[in-house]
Amino acid sequence: MHRASGLLNSALTVMRNYHFWLVVTMFAIGVILHYPQQLPPWDITIVSSFLGLTRHAVERVFLLVPITYASFIFGIRGGIASLLVSCFIMLPRAIFVSPAPADALFESGGIIVIGGMVNWWFYMHRRDINQRKNVEETLTKIIDGTSIPSFVINKQHKVTHWNTAIEALSGVKKEEIIGTDEQWREFYSEKRPSLADLVLDEAPANEIKAHYQDKCRKSSLIAGACEAERFFPAIGRGGRWLHFTASPIRGNNGEIIAAIETLQDITEFENAEENLRYYLQQITKAQEEERKRIARELHDDTAQNLIALLHQLENLLNDRAKLPVKEAKALWGFYEQIRDILQGVRHFSRDLRPSILDDLGLLPALEWATDELKNTYWVEASLQVIGNEQRLSQEAELLVFRIVQEALRNIAKHAQTTKAEVKVEFAGNKIMVTISDNGIGFQLPENLGALPYTGKLGLVGMQERVQLLGGTLKLESRLGKGTTVFVEVPV
Repeated sequence: MHRASGLLNSALTVMRNYHFWLVVTMFAIGVILHYPQQLPPWDITIVSSFLGLTRHAVERVFLLVPITYASFIFGIRGGIASLLVSCFIMLPRAIFVSPAPADALFESGGIIVIGGMVNWWFYMHRRDINQRKNVEETLTKIIDGTSIPSFVINKQHKVTHWNTAIEALSGVKKEEIIGTDEQWREFYSEKRPSLADLVLDEAPANEIKAHYQDKCRKSSLIAGACEAERFFPAIGRGGRWLHFTASPIRGNNGEIIAAIETLQDITEFENAEENLRYYLQQITKAQEEERKRIARELHDDTAQNLIALLHQLENLLNDRAKLPVKEAKALWGFYEQIRDILQGVRHFSRDLRPSILDDLGLLPALEWATDELKNTYWVEASLQVIGNEQRLSQEAELLVFRIVQEALRNIAKHAQTTKAEVKVEFAGNKIMVTISDNGIGFQLPENLGALPYTGKLGLVGMQERVQLLGGTLKLESRLGKGTTVFVEVPV
């Protein structure tokens, strides 16, 4: 009962649609064209007769018009219904009236086949549109439901999605920006491509670098995606630090059809990192000051006292006539021990803070460090300088020296090597330092952040100093092949 009522309501709804009556009118015209002699009292000259044709081929072709129209307006059901109506119109004439029934049936069958193909094409086309619409709606719900600020641009670089989170971040409502290519507007002072635009165009590395300098890098997780970090002064009060990732959206054939960009506010993280960097800088500075103070006291106090004691022993031993042989030998033993202690104190003082670094600069200090490795541990060490020497700030030279010093200390203690090389290259606005050996090597952790947990605290100290300089540290090591440390810092 309910089903019959529903079908009746559906039929009434269709009948209220003026398109239905247009289709009915077309079929009425088709009936008149097919049966002009059988529908008195009209005397109608049929199209085929007007064109000099003996059969009703044109009238049959005319029926494709209501079939196509019904399929387009009412879908597959309307199309099938129109095909049935066309059959009821064509077949009686083809069988009972036409002078050439076989030809008429063949033509009628052709019309039915073509009409069926038209129905099928509209059905598949409408299904594809609905699928795309469903995918679009699902994507919209996913993007709009996430708390991560996101937007999507299509192949024409027009914004298709602008979620609630990015509305809150940028202050731009989706109604203002969807359909435009102004995704840059709230982030930059003048029009320029966003990272999503560059990913969409598969821009080369040099073009990406022109817009983002060295702040952009390829994503390690998604092929073709890029990520970057940047400070945007126009967003919020006092500006915001944003981490943003742009990823391509590919069609079924693998072609890029759109791009999505997500943004993450990392201002608090950057502020915390900046505070940590400041504290680390202050701690390092205090540490170096303490090293300098201890080195000075060892040189000016302890070493001088040991030298004075050695002179007293020399004076005492020079007067051998007053000393028994046994006591004289014991004093000579004390003298040798004190002299060794004095050498150790001097070496320790230089190691704490070599005066050559303060007096002559970085390169002479590095040359002294390699000579120390050669003379103390019998390792063939060398220093190679490439490019024109540039003096750094006192703090920068000290940090670079400590990095190299720690690397050489690791070579001396752990590498079991016979050869080590320090290469310093001055290249424009940066300095690159490479420390390598041919020792036993070691197993590197998956990332440098795991160094403290592996007990490699010396490497941790090197990494911290590189970060203070705003540079990068890279390690390469293979068991039995040696280790290489790459350091790059801005000048």
